[in-house]
Amino acid sequence: MDTAEEADICRVCRSEGTPDKPLYHPCVCTGSIKFIHQECLVQWLKHSRKEYCELCKHRFAFTPIYSPDMPSRLPIQDICAGLLTSVGTAIRYWFHYTLVAFAWLGVVPLTACRIYKCLFTGSVSSLLTLPLDMLSTENLLADCLQGCFVVTCTLCAFISLVWLREQIVHGGAPQWLEQHQPPPPNAAGQANEAQAAGQGAADEPPAAQPAPADQPAQNEAEPEPPDAPPDQGEDPELEEEEGAAAEDADANNGAQDDMNWNALEWDRAAEELTWERMLGLDGSLVFLEHVFWVVSLNTLFILVFAFCPYHIGHFSVVGLGFEEYVQASHFEGLITTIVGYILLAMTLILCHGLAALVRFQRSRRLLGVCYIVVKVSLLVVVEIGVFPLICGWWLDICSLEMFDASLKDRELSFKSAPGTTMFLHWLVGMVYVFYFASFILLLREVLRPGVLWFLRNLNDPDFNPVQEMIHLPIYRHLRRFILSVVVFGSIVLLMLWLPIRLIKLLLPIFLPYNVMLYSDAPVSELSLELLLLQVVLPALLEQGHTRQWLKGLVRAWTVSAGYLLDLHSYLLGEQEDNDGNQPVNNNNNNNPPPAHHHNNNNNPAPAVGEGLHAAHQAILQQGGPVGFQPYHRPLRFPFRIVLLIAFMCITLLVASLVCLTLPVFTGRWLMSFWTGNSKIHELYTAACGLYVCWLSIRGVTVLLAWMPQGRTVIARKVQEWTLMFVQILKTLVVALLVAGVIPLLLGLLFELVIVAPLRVPLDQTPLFYPWQDWALGVLHAKIIAAITLMGPQWWLKTVIEQVYANGIRNIDLQFIIRKLAAPVISVLLLSLCVPYVIAAGVVPAVGVTPEMEILMQRRIYPFLLMIVSLIGILSFQIRQFKRLYEHIKNDKYLVGQRLVNYERKSGRASSVPPPNPVAE
Repeated sequence: MDTAEEADICRVCRSEGTPDKPLYHPCVCTGSIKFIHQECLVQWLKHSRKEYCELCKHRFAFTPIYSPDMPSRLPIQDICAGLLTSVGTAIRYWFHYTLVAFAWLGVVPLTACRIYKCLFTGSVSSLLTLPLDMLSTENLLADCLQGCFVVTCTLCAFISLVWLREQIVHGGAPQWLEQHQPPPPNAAGQANEAQAAGQGAADEPPAAQPAPADQPAQNEAEPEPPDAPPDQGEDPELEEEEGAAAEDADANNGAQDDMNWNALEWDRAAEELTWERMLGLDGSLVFLEHVFWVVSLNTLFILVFAFCPYHIGHFSVVGLGFEEYVQASHFEGLITTIVGYILLAMTLILCHGLAALVRFQRSRRLLGVCYIVVKVSLLVVVEIGVFPLICGWWLDICSLEMFDASLKDRELSFKSAPGTTMFLHWLVGMVYVFYFASFILLLREVLRPGVLWFLRNLNDPDFNPVQEMIHLPIYRHLRRFILSVVVFGSIVLLMLWLPIRLIKLLLPIFLPYNVMLYSDAPVSELSLELLLLQVVLPALLEQGHTRQWLKGLVRAWTVSAGYLLDLHSYLLGEQEDNDGNQPVNNNNNNNPPPAHHHNNNNNPAPAVGEGLHAAHQAILQQGGPVGFQPYHRPLRFPFRIVLLIAFMCITLLVASLVCLTLPVFTGRWLMSFWTGNSKIHELYTAACGLYVCWLSIRGVTVLLAWMPQGRTVIARKVQEWTLMFVQILKTLVVALLVAGVIPLLLGLLFELVIVAPLRVPLDQTPLFYPWQDWALGVLHAKIIAAITLMGPQWWLKTVIEQVYANGIRNIDLQFIIRKLAAPVISVLLLSLCVPYVIAAGVVPAVGVTPEMEILMQRRIYPFLLMIVSLIGILSFQIRQFKRLYEHIKNDKYLVGQRLVNYERKSGRASSVPPPNPVAE
């Protein structure tokens, strides 16, 4: 035993234990790493910033050592002194954070709003009374909210400018901005070579501006190449040009040197400037300087990016006599500002041309950069705002007959609420564009690479729309915009307007859809619509394998059309070429689709070929390597392509007819057994029909997957499904409890606590609708589950995560009932029953008036909620007071800590008191 004790050493310092520095075994580790000195462990914990062993993950335990003169209870004066210190600290922090909130949520937005209103008032008196307007308390809350929106817009504009500057620096500026006017011979040669390569090379798709993209470092350091051809070296004008270019290069190099100067200090400053320090959450008052700069930045951006363009557009609109038309649009400010930006862009490009003629290089570059900023801003508004809005309005116009509406109804709704109407149409258009892009991505997974060469690949890592906005000229963007409007509008006509006309012709009584909302209905339409959109449809899309089915249908259609029209190689490619054959560039063919590499025929339609070439060049700008696969071109290829397009249009038309009629017809027929001949919202009939169709398709796909395996396999599968009847019953029980009882109780409790006291007066009897309460309860349960999963770890989160991990196939009925359903249902039932028993049983027995009984029955639920909230706050304060008590005791009487040993047999920890306590 003595020999073994002599061999025990510390696993950190490798020294033995002494009476002054004994060895401890604080964790589960054994062998040579079992023991450690407390001092060594404390130093290691400070270095690693951990509280547990890195090997066995056991948390180290320390027992406090107090001074011998510590009383059994702290004196009142010590508690009061510690409490006053804590209160003083709390008041100091409260005052500081109040000042921070007042500055960022009060001063900054209020200043932005008042300055915005002052500038756009258009009178000199408003400028003179601006200091008094800043101190005015009139419309304080509304101005703060409006100011928050203004500040958000200015900050977004500032961030966008910084990001656009990075795009120009890293992606290269346009060639016309980097070159002299006229361009030098070498730059023109590079441009011609790049254009020829972009038209002929398939393995190297064209880039928008090859020279800046290929040499970004040179463009940053030397925006104007100072070298001249040898035969012009003595030209005085050229010497002046070289001198100006050299000055620009020196200035840019000097700016670069300034940016790179003393990098360590910049890094240290960046590390010190954190969000807490910038916003003032670190306790310092440095944020007041940041508040001043933010207010100044807001004022500058309002003046430059809102005031000047608006007044330029206003004077232009008034001068051209279009003021009445602009006012009739109900968006006078927005349209006038956009007109101002357009005129500003035209002015900048004209000034840029003049500066290039007089060879003011710095002014030319500055004007060019300003023009790029305005150009990109306008293009973003068109791409994100105007185009989805056009799609949304076109969808609405083409679907008017489906809802028995007219253009007059839309005009009235627009006049009554123009902002809401435009936003809804923009939202519908965005959804349409998003799903169209998703379908194109699905097509790219099925079709041969190169079939959709005329459409941009959003999954391409080199695809950068901002670089296209920077480099491509305006007419290219305008042509692409017109082409997109034509394509998207034609698809809407094909898949919405034409099917509706056919339905009205073939089934006159089928349309219109019933989408009217009835506020006096016993079941809330809004709650059921939220239930449908938040629960039913996501479950259908997630669990129904909709994308896989759609992909399978597209593949089947492609295979059928390919073999029918002898275009299988064109649509899907040759099987033997899919393993790695790369396309070969054919330099004597100017048509960009590399599919023509294997034929020498002329283009069947030169005009169409030129248009597709232009579209190809516009769409594939700034693109990376695109994998094209060669294909076999059959005879009469253009005619077969026309037949393919016609076949595709007919397929889309039939698919749209089926989607518009089959789910609704099925849902109407099924729900007629429940509601009779009464009209129902078509969202519910469509949802019911979709689920029935999904179940039918699911069954058919399962049978089709089983049939090739023979009758024996089908019988065995049926037997397995029969044996799974118990599992199905378990699933139904869980669904009844988790998706039925719990949402119903939760919705009823919410109705009693929140809705009824706020909406129903005391002299009226509230009416409760279980179906509506259940629908709202489902939404509340979903929100509570999401918040629980995002919150800290506790028993409910652990149980929900375990249920999700098990899934439906491995469902554990006993675990769900015992750990989830029973506790939650018990709490909800107690919350519903205890107040009712008190109000209906205890209160009348006391002998109160009938008015008091009604008051207690109607207000006991919110009253008990307030009591429970107060109890929770009181318990939290008690815990905080206990922590304060321990903190005061430790500050005054704690002299050290002693490490606690781990007892392996009992699983408990024991402490071995050393001769001298080790101070912390």
